[in-house]
Amino acid sequence: MPRYHIAQTLDEFHSLEDITSVSGLEYMRGMLNGNFPAPPISRTLNYRLIEVEEGKVIFRGAPTFDALNPMGAVHGGWYGTVLDSAMACAVSTRVPKEFMSTTLEFKINITRPIPIEMEVDIIGISDHAGRSTGVASAQIIGTENRKLYATGSTTCFVFRIPPKD
Repeated sequence: MPRYHIAQTLDEFHSLEDITSVSGLEYMRGMLNGNFPAPPISRTLNYRLIEVEEGKVIFRGAPTFDALNPMGAVHGGWYGTVLDSAMACAVSTRVPKEFMSTTLEFKINITRPIPIEMEVDIIGISDHAGRSTGVASAQIIGTENRKLYATGSTTCFVFRIPPKD
């Protein structure tokens, strides 16, 4: 059985037709079990998918030195990117075959700073996924201390990728 892996080259990415030949839930499960590669941003920002179910995904990660801003704190872009990943992927788990989704907008609230190298869980929950939009929220929670570090909300665009004849 394939193992979870992160894409190293563009050649490892599947076509949109391949991706939408299965439901979003099947695609996300395929990423978790290694049938589809994880995107390279997950290596860059040090997080990985650890759980997938319909309407919910969990990533686990830890900000590294490379994610620090000029003040020596974890950059807001790290929070935003991992929250966006969790929210958009949660919506994807509710999208049917031949459809996909992408972020239209998102908002985050940072409630406290994450210490560098501290492991956190990024939990995305889809509240709605319809024919044209999806809505989700996410939280960053300390893996060990269970403290809340940030929250986010998003609206995603849901659209059809018809199969090629």
